[in-house]
Amino acid sequence: MLRYFLENHLINISSKHPKDWEEAIRISGEVMKSNGLVTDKYIDQVIADVKEYGPYIVIVPGVAMPHSQADSSGVLGTGIGLTIFPQAISFDQNDPEKDAQLFFMLAAKDNKQHMENIANLSNMLMEDGLIADLRQVKNLQDYQQVMAKYELNKEESR
Repeated sequence: MLRYFLENHLINISSKHPKDWEEAIRISGEVMKSNGLVTDKYIDQVIADVKEYGPYIVIVPGVAMPHSQADSSGVLGTGIGLTIFPQAISFDQNDPEKDAQLFFMLAAKDNKQHMENIANLSNMLMEDGLIADLRQVKNLQDYQQVMAKYELNKEESR
């Protein structure tokens, strides 16, 4: 799945440190917008959902999965975008487990595709060491090295 982000131009290795989680979600949505997958309306909905329901999008420490309902009118296509920030962004000042540095934004035209995206992403993130390695990525070359490492690990385990 790491190759998917690269080949579909759905990766953003950001040098900016957002001032807050809202700005981080907006930045993570840029790669999705530039690929014609979402509009600002969808990004606004994701932010509204986090304000309403809390930081449910932080699925494990260090990783956020910004998304909203599959049938949101701001969704133009199905895909996942990855934004890597230089440092973690806090969603809750009182809970460091709700900090995220890796933002995997999801968009899907229907619920079935939405659930498939979540399952594929979850499977990838369960790979030992992957989250820590991705958090060290500072440029595209670093990303390609991480991608090569995990592709090699998959081939060796077959």
